[in-house]
Amino acid sequence: MSKVILYDLPSKPPTKSWSLNPWKPRMALNYKGVDYKTEWIEYPDLVPTLKSFGLPPNDPNAPGYFMDYTSPAIRFEDGTVMMDSWPIAHEIEKRYPTPSLHLDDPIVVEVRDKIGSFLGPLMPQWLPKVPRVLLNKPSADYFELTREKSFGMPLSQIEEEKGGEKNWEDVQKPAKEMADLLKKNGGPFFLGNTVVSYADLIFVSSLQFLKRVDANVYQRFLSLDPAFGRLYDASKQWLEKDD
Repeated sequence: MSKVILYDLPSKPPTKSWSLNPWKPRMALNYKGVDYKTEWIEYPDLVPTLKSFGLPPNDPNAPGYFMDYTSPAIRFEDGTVMMDSWPIAHEIEKRYPTPSLHLDDPIVVEVRDKIGSFLGPLMPQWLPKVPRVLLNKPSADYFELTREKSFGMPLSQIEEEKGGEKNWEDVQKPAKEMADLLKKNGGPFFLGNTVVSYADLIFVSSLQFLKRVDANVYQRFLSLDPAFGRLYDASKQWLEKDD
């Protein structure tokens, strides 16, 4: 029987996972001990490749909708192909129920919906660096072009005009809210000392993303509350398989 295939966006060599959304199912597969392999798809090849699988576009009303075709996608052993980290998480849970991701706990949706509250204010700190630091040329060119169209200005202008200390002032409140949520049950995980949930994997995926883009931004974010580093350290084992 063939392995599960996770379709992910490659980084510059050595090729490793970096993108927030693919990290979520990757962490889930790692957590559950599912045997899988990675197939890398550069940004310009995403749409034609995912369309060739017969996948319909993402639902524009779905949480976190950004574009019609996005990474990650996954192919299960029986040939079923899916796209978008949220439905993929539910399918992984259904097929490999142990250990549980506790997807039915309200904390999961709460954390999912709060991720943008701190990544958003820090966007000028990380977005312009993605193509420069992480991407191969075909993907870097595509990323620059599409994001310039989305934001109405080049990434270099976003970095120059919108970056700075104000980003860190703006992230204080959402970071405190996330830290309070994380410490509510004592930590290091959102549900306490020993119960791991998909909420943890979502948040750690965002930390890993920041770390890959800019270690200084990652360290500065961790310094906002010790709970962030404790969660990351407690989850390190599920970040080890990254290619």
